[in-house]
Amino acid sequence: MGRGDGEGEFNWNLMDLRSSFPRSMRVKMEGYVHLARMIDKCRAVLAGTEGEYIYPCPMDDRLMKFSGITDKEFTATVKAHPTDKDVAQWFKKASTPHQQIELHEWNEMMLTRGPSTPDKQKYFNKLRDAVDPSRTDLTAWSDLQDLEERRIVPKRTTQAR
Repeated sequence: MGRGDGEGEFNWNLMDLRSSFPRSMRVKMEGYVHLARMIDKCRAVLAGTEGEYIYPCPMDDRLMKFSGITDKEFTATVKAHPTDKDVAQWFKKASTPHQQIELHEWNEMMLTRGPSTPDKQKYFNKLRDAVDPSRTDLTAWSDLQDLEERRIVPKRTTQAR
């Protein structure tokens, strides 16, 4: 049984976000950041194993809006297609076409997007401090997700972002 990577039949029980993490939003699929993560979360919701994860969340909504698809269409496709390859092929065909530069800029926006209000900044800081209060260099939600999910997050500098 595969994880949905195109190898064999998908076993819904393998996408248990109560005991594992979805892929990082940095993982690109068909050129899009966040798509692989959104697939993982959707599969977990379909299996009833999403734990504390939310699908669709605001980041999922941003990807779907940019691509011109709805959460209902995406969920139905994930349910009907057990492999990443099949879902990714559908996503590419169903999505609004974008020039490479548009996709690159959108990906960068997703990866560098931080809190947009003082209240969201307080929430971000609270989540970050619960994991590693020394990481005041982090300003993007993508970095916070990776930190929370125990991935290596390089030290950030203002020049690097």
